[in-house]
Amino acid sequence: MAKNNMSSKKEEPIEKQLWKAADKLRKNIDAAEYKHIVLGLIFLKYISDAFEDLYRKLEKGEGEYAGADPEDKDEYKAENVFFVPEKARWSYLQSRAKLPEIGKDVDGAMDAIEKENPSLKDVLPKVYARGNLDPTNLGGLIDLVGNIAFGDAKARSADILGHVFEYFLGEFALAEGKKGGQFYTPRSVVELLVEMLEPYKGRVFDPCCGSGGMFVQSEKFVQDHQGKVNDISIYGQESNQTTWRLAKMNLAIRGIDSSQIKWNNEGSFLNDSHKDLKADYVIANPPFNDSDWSGDLLRKDGRWKYGVPPVGNANYAWIQHFIYHLNPSGQAGFVLAKGALTSKSSGEGDIRKELVEARLVDCIVNLPAKLFLNTQIPASLWFLSRNKENGKFRNRTDEMLFIDARNMGHLINRRTRELSREDIQIIAETYHNWRNPEGNYEDIKGFCNSASIERVRELDYVLTPGRYVGLPDDEDDFDFNERFTNLKKEFEEQLKEEAKLNALIIENLAKVVIKGGKD
Repeated sequence: MAKNNMSSKKEEPIEKQLWKAADKLRKNIDAAEYKHIVLGLIFLKYISDAFEDLYRKLEKGEGEYAGADPEDKDEYKAENVFFVPEKARWSYLQSRAKLPEIGKDVDGAMDAIEKENPSLKDVLPKVYARGNLDPTNLGGLIDLVGNIAFGDAKARSADILGHVFEYFLGEFALAEGKKGGQFYTPRSVVELLVEMLEPYKGRVFDPCCGSGGMFVQSEKFVQDHQGKVNDISIYGQESNQTTWRLAKMNLAIRGIDSSQIKWNNEGSFLNDSHKDLKADYVIANPPFNDSDWSGDLLRKDGRWKYGVPPVGNANYAWIQHFIYHLNPSGQAGFVLAKGALTSKSSGEGDIRKELVEARLVDCIVNLPAKLFLNTQIPASLWFLSRNKENGKFRNRTDEMLFIDARNMGHLINRRTRELSREDIQIIAETYHNWRNPEGNYEDIKGFCNSASIERVRELDYVLTPGRYVGLPDDEDDFDFNERFTNLKKEFEEQLKEEAKLNALIIENLAKVVIKGGKD
């Protein structure tokens, strides 16, 4: 990595130092708003670095660039580099960082870049001239981001900036807590999904893609295993426009083609942007137990091959949406609320039975608590395969693998847990050893079990790993939605009682004060 003015602090990685410095400049700005300010600047730095690197080569005019015009937009298009107008270039903005009108300059730069690059239309933030962002702090941020990567190597610059962008996404999600979880799936969960699925080649689809972490990790996985990144193509959909913008920037900074990442505010159920897509892999983290999914408008939808999902919960709608988009040998890996493994309410148990009998369920992983920022609801991973007897893996048609990973992971703060690299490898290798023809798999009591379909039938199609691996699972014997509703009622009653007591205390205090005043 190139030197920067923070390199003396060897004990901390560059991204942590940058985060602390950027967070100090936040002052009175909410994290949800601040993330667009900071991430927008990192993105601007990335496209400016890539542009200026190619600009210098064109200016020199040597070899393949002989006779080239550095101001010709087609030259940049040919090399998949965004064209950056003069007043949007980082060098220009950094030269004006200390001026009071810097906010307007950055907003103008974002506008100009969008006009020159249609694929970035409506993507970039224009929030820099707002009153709550002090020009001095903005100038400080520009200097800070300016120190992230030096040099003329696009690949190195993109790698460092991409890494910082990804790290900042995670930190902002932590800072936002519950709200942040809507746009960000914890990195260790994404890594586990990708490591288990191994999406080397083909079409990868995420119909609720958030800020695009699944795609970034899929591409990284291919690179790490000496594969060809161009062998996979990505397709996605996101209903939140602000999050969609983050995804477009996150992918562009990695040089990943995001032309098939679509946005509409109706969402994947009502307005499927990829109706005809049959993917090799579906990787997703849909909203848990979503009751507001327009299920009442979709009672006769063709996607519900295994049963009509309940109006009040989208879990089994998501599962069937994923299956609908898989090709005949496709595989899916996704996160789901743990209640979906046991629920029998509103026909969910019947749909689960149909999925098992159709030999679609390949593996279930029980996850530890506190992995997700936006919910304390226990979660699990599901792995489905459209063809469990295919030649790529061994024939496991009448078998399912259950992994109980509840005791894995470590706390990174009081509220949040993450899986270590070793945890991820143990879980992924267990799955690979089980499904691969030459795999060296064996059941481990309390951790993993290869169950026959007969065993699953005996347990009435309940898919909680604890039942199969030999560990007691306290949560097996209740319906989560029912328990949650009861707890909510109890909590509301307590709040009402508390409000009454508070009113009584205030009333009595007022009497004491009045009495004291007369004395």
